[in-house]
Amino acid sequence: MIALLANPEQTGHRAEGHPERPERVTAILEAIAVAKLGLTAEPSPPASDAAVHRVHDPRYVAMLDRAGASGGGYLDADTYITPESMVAARSAAGAVVEGVDRVLDGRAQHALAVVRPPGHHAERARAMGFCLLNNVAIGVMAARDKNVRRIAILDFDVHHGNGTQHSFENDGEIFYASTHQYPFYPGTGNAGERGAHDNVMNMPLAVGSGDRAFLSAWEKKIGPALAVFRPELLIVSAGFDAHRDDPLAGLEVTTEGYRVLAGLIKGWATEYSQGRTVWALEGGYNLEALADSVIACLAVLET
Repeated sequence: MIALLANPEQTGHRAEGHPERPERVTAILEAIAVAKLGLTAEPSPPASDAAVHRVHDPRYVAMLDRAGASGGGYLDADTYITPESMVAARSAAGAVVEGVDRVLDGRAQHALAVVRPPGHHAERARAMGFCLLNNVAIGVMAARDKNVRRIAILDFDVHHGNGTQHSFENDGEIFYASTHQYPFYPGTGNAGERGAHDNVMNMPLAVGSGDRAFLSAWEKKIGPALAVFRPELLIVSAGFDAHRDDPLAGLEVTTEGYRVLAGLIKGWATEYSQGRTVWALEGGYNLEALADSVIACLAVLET
């Protein structure tokens, strides 16, 4: 019922002292094993250059390859690259593509790609916010290859997914919805950003909003918009850094809040998209809170 996909190649993508680190994936996979959910993480082929280039400028991808091959370093104040980073990034995107393929082929009802580096800040030709390649955007294009046109991207990371929004804000067949702390990095995501076809819904939330405001935005605002859009597939940018224990933000969502949201997402999938969802890990930097929140969501999807 659930395809669990991971990218073992992610371990070489590491910078001393950086919160976006390999232990994030390890913590999740260890928690899944302890929880005895009956899920075994599987590797996936890396995303092809052709798949990556449908989202990213080939010159940008070549620049990233050169930067890694020359020893790596910081691309901006937050985003680093190592000699192994592009192997990790391609395998992360490939896991999301594999998840899309399995769900649309009927081999799984849901897919969770436990991958890094994350992707939703990556622009067509710019790395930022810890992100190199936009995993979810690449997954959307894979769904289109299987003739799925109306796709909803649900992004509950504490940071606005500027890269994903910019990838599809002019595409009326894609609906992008996001809750995020605002004002906050990266500075985008105000409620007035609606997309060329009214296909973007940003729900900016104040520091300390907690479960009530967070869940209200999804249930009372985004839910009715999905009823109008009626997506054939839900792709989830699953960032857990809105958690009250996360060190990088202050939205104060609890593990139970994520459990309730997972139930809403599952319900929308049942109603509109034949029960099909694909989840891709984005943020989440307190290892215990991250692992607990993922387990809470998986437990809902499994029932």
